[in-house]
Amino acid sequence: MPFDTVSALRRHLGDGQVIPAMPLALDGERHWSERHQRALIRYYLEAGAGGLAVAVHTTQFEIRSPEHGLFEPVLRFSAEAARRHLDPARSFALIAGVCGKTAQAIDEATLARDLGYDAALLSLTALGGAMDAELIAHCRRIGEILPLVGFYLQPAIGGRRYGFDFWRAFAEIESVVAIKIAPFDRYATLDVVRAVAESGRQDIALYTGNDDHIIGDLITPFPWGDPPRRIVGGLLGQWAVGTRRAVALLESIRTEERSAAEWSALDASLTDVNAALFDPAHRFAGCIAGIQEVLRRDALVPSRACLDPDEDLSPGQAAEIDRVLAAHPAWFDRAYIAENLARWLAD
Repeated sequence: MPFDTVSALRRHLGDGQVIPAMPLALDGERHWSERHQRALIRYYLEAGAGGLAVAVHTTQFEIRSPEHGLFEPVLRFSAEAARRHLDPARSFALIAGVCGKTAQAIDEATLARDLGYDAALLSLTALGGAMDAELIAHCRRIGEILPLVGFYLQPAIGGRRYGFDFWRAFAEIESVVAIKIAPFDRYATLDVVRAVAESGRQDIALYTGNDDHIIGDLITPFPWGDPPRRIVGGLLGQWAVGTRRAVALLESIRTEERSAAEWSALDASLTDVNAALFDPAHRFAGCIAGIQEVLRRDALVPSRACLDPDEDLSPGQAAEIDRVLAAHPAWFDRAYIAENLARWLAD
């Protein structure tokens, strides 16, 4: 790590991986806890994750604020911790969230490259209502620095609609290695899959970010391409919790024969869990705090605090988390974490 070649990275992502979107470990005073951050990374490594996405929405975009000054420290620390605790014979993709207008995105991608990250998960939110040609030019420029993971972010947390034509043009960018599909919209999801299939690019891996339909995405042979295109893995905030269970789920999708009804029931139960954590009842206002709260209860992070003091659980969300922990314990790793936490927290 990093991968010796882009082809090796493509093969790894194409095999399908569980890639958690990393939360930020803060104490009750909103100070960053490196000790707990390291423990969290060790949990993801040992749970079997095939990569880690850092400086993304779940890590809190506020790390970029001069007030906090955490963007470079968190990127650097996470890369170093992963390398320290990872079996050198194991493949593992480090993906850095990159955002902002072109000048900022160039700086962020360059830093990530210099720190040994393998790819950039590229957010286009800062470009607002830019036309497709401007967006594609921006993507091409960042792709000259690091391989690209495209990102279709849902509008409720800052994204916008990108049509079929945009994704068809995006698939022509040579440096694209994957796309995270996270519009929380079936029509928009189909746009991406069809665009990549019609491009003929077999070397672009499709990943679900649709936390409301994870299993549905992963079991579907989409009706384009020969063989039909598949979403092969997930880069998800949801998989920042229950990561070991997520690895088992992905393996079971590859190897187990179940009826459509059985898969649908599992999908519904996982979506029920996600609703408690991600807080769609309040337009996702508590989505980061919800993930933090589950990790706090397992003592992997010291608090559910966010850098924004106004960001916390929504009314009734704690009770919903209580409910899904009791109703769907199989989606969580509580016993596994308890068995290993002391070792992970030790330096």
